[in-house]
Amino acid sequence: MVRHRKVVSLKTDKTDTSSSAGSSESSFGSKTFKFLSVWKTGVGFVCFLIAVYISTLGYLETRVNTPFDDDKVVKETGLQIPERYWGTYRPGVYMGMKSREPRSPVFGMMWYELAASSHKGIRHWCDQNDNLATYGWLRHDGVTFGEQLITDNPHNITTSFIKTPGGEHGGHWTARINVTTKGNAKVPFVLIWYGALDESLGAAAPHSRIWYEDGSILGHTPQLHNFRVNLVPNQGKLLHTSYSEAHAPGLHLLKEKFYALLKVERHSVFGKLAVLGSDDELSKDKDINFVPIQMLVETPFSIDIVYTTEDLPTPPLKGEKYTKALEAKKTSFDIEFEEKFKLDEKGYPPYDVAIARAALSNTLGGVGYFFGAGRVQSQYTREPVPYWRAPLYTAVPSRSVFPRGFLWDEGFHGLLIGRWSSDIQMDIAAHWLDLINVEGWIPREQILGSEALARVPKEFVVQSNAAANPPMLLIQLAHFVKIRPELFVSGSKHRSMLDRMFSRLQAWYQWFQTTQKGDEPTSYRWRGREDDGLQLNPKTLTSGLDDYPRASHPSDIERHVDLRCWMYAAADAMMTIADVLHRDSSKYEATKEQLGDEDLLNELHWSSHTQTYADYGLHTDGVKLVRQQPKNPSEAPRVVRSVTVPPQPRHVTSAFGYVSLFPMLLKVLKPDSDKLGKILEDLDKPELLWSPYGLRSLSKSSPLYMKRNTEHDPPYWRGQIWIPINYLALSSLKYYASIEGPHAARAAELNARLRDNIVRNILNEYKRAGYLFEQYSGEDGKGSGCKPFNGWTALVVLIMADEY
Repeated sequence: MVRHRKVVSLKTDKTDTSSSAGSSESSFGSKTFKFLSVWKTGVGFVCFLIAVYISTLGYLETRVNTPFDDDKVVKETGLQIPERYWGTYRPGVYMGMKSREPRSPVFGMMWYELAASSHKGIRHWCDQNDNLATYGWLRHDGVTFGEQLITDNPHNITTSFIKTPGGEHGGHWTARINVTTKGNAKVPFVLIWYGALDESLGAAAPHSRIWYEDGSILGHTPQLHNFRVNLVPNQGKLLHTSYSEAHAPGLHLLKEKFYALLKVERHSVFGKLAVLGSDDELSKDKDINFVPIQMLVETPFSIDIVYTTEDLPTPPLKGEKYTKALEAKKTSFDIEFEEKFKLDEKGYPPYDVAIARAALSNTLGGVGYFFGAGRVQSQYTREPVPYWRAPLYTAVPSRSVFPRGFLWDEGFHGLLIGRWSSDIQMDIAAHWLDLINVEGWIPREQILGSEALARVPKEFVVQSNAAANPPMLLIQLAHFVKIRPELFVSGSKHRSMLDRMFSRLQAWYQWFQTTQKGDEPTSYRWRGREDDGLQLNPKTLTSGLDDYPRASHPSDIERHVDLRCWMYAAADAMMTIADVLHRDSSKYEATKEQLGDEDLLNELHWSSHTQTYADYGLHTDGVKLVRQQPKNPSEAPRVVRSVTVPPQPRHVTSAFGYVSLFPMLLKVLKPDSDKLGKILEDLDKPELLWSPYGLRSLSKSSPLYMKRNTEHDPPYWRGQIWIPINYLALSSLKYYASIEGPHAARAAELNARLRDNIVRNILNEYKRAGYLFEQYSGEDGKGSGCKPFNGWTALVVLIMADEY
């Protein structure tokens, strides 16, 4: 029994040992399996997170150039709007015609003097360096005709055009060029007319082409079908003609290509004469896309450029019929101008009315049609990426310096254009809103097409999606709705267009609210300020006021009073538009009430010390530009900013100027506000902003008044007089004068005096210099900056009409 027990015991032990070993192995295997499972799960989860991160990053990368997902606002374009199909839609050249098609053929004029003593070169693009005595449209209705005077001493060149509507392919048009010389002298003069195709967009179609035949330019495109341009002299002597069929690398290089085509030829009268020759670069891969015709003429000389299409039997205008039609158009334009602005009725003398007509005409004649893709960048893209290709129908600020679209400028342009033609202005606004991306952002500067790109410095080409621009276009649309409610009744075309705009306006408004907020509740901050150590005060380009002094050291604690006021006005505009469209406007009304709360505004931006509104941020006035000697003797010294007093968080009260006025300018303040009373009390002090020529942008008492921002960067918004802000000032003064309150009489008095100062100076400067200017001196009223600047300076027409 004992042995049996031992055996049993032994067996039992063996069995237990075996079981224990198996259990141990099983436990180890189980743990290993669990570990591997957890490890695999962890790795899988990490891979999943990486995949999510990569896909999210990819998604975020594409948002900057993804179009807004809703119906386009522009429903009709091109030949669907035949009355505006052709036009002077190349504002960057002295005279050019094109259609509202992305791949339109373009036509244009060049000229130069034959005299050996003249070294002016060939005129083509509008260029300040050409130093023309004056140029600009005297009359232009934006649709059917225009007449322009170009004075290139000793010559006067008058260009005009009239369109003949009809047919299915855009109708006919005639452009007349008339050249005279001072004293009616008979002198040789070289005139060039050309046609070209825009190869930068790729082939328009397999059968698009242009060529020369029997003294005319002929061509074919799918949209236009067959067309012909005849050159018909009607006065003066045509001494010599030459032409070329050539291939140009792009529209931005037409003048350079023209130079390359010139060959020297013997002439019996003029000896050596530069004439057009053949293009050695033409080949199977390079088709004809540029046909210039050079005419050596004797002044006085006049020629009609007659464009016709095959499908329109109506004879084109030329000769005496054109002359009579042009006179009728001019008379009709003058009558309509007076009906809409009533300047004769208000007692303005004829020459002043003529200047106002020219101001409006240059705004309308500066409307262009562009097509292409800009360059944009976000924090999620390593390199700039192309925006989507799109058209843009827009006015431009300056034909010579800024012949492209600018977002906040367009809001001011529309105030004037909309008074003349609601159709043109609504179409312009629609094109801009179709450029909004899925984030709700609109690039503030539109550089579309090779001609526009060639005029822009490289550092300004790429647009950042963090950069805002004042929402003046939104405010202008709401203003238009208020003053012309009959255009937006149910069932009207403008009501339908406004309805399509609404989702985009909502997205744009919300983009501001989410991307431009400040650290403090109800505060806002312009993005894009960078301290590079070179600028006396880092620029705020996004604000539109560029070098206007802000906090000396950019930081996240900044609060910008002008942007806060813009957002008040934007909320009011959204409320107005929503109400007209019978949409819910409650959230816009709530935001307007909150931003209109003067206690909140004063808490953020009122300085009790100086009794002024101001920005807030990390600031010191102890800054100056100094010349720094380089460590390396081979390098040139450079001018940098030196900080002599450390910055502190504070109100930027030393920069009293336009920004300080924004609570009044955008009508945030209540009519009985004591802060409004203080602004009005200080407004006409000559040691601050008041001048005999308008309100200065910066107080004469400011330490940065008329100071350079860098060695190469002269003052811009640091004392000069700018018309858009003066227009807002007049608008607000008239508003406060119209409402019963303690400040009504003072506002009315200031409005009358300021209006007289502005109008008198702009008209006097036009008479003296022949141009509207970008800005005016606060010291002597003389125009400065770009010329001609027929963008927002043309608001002088509305100021003369007392319409705001």
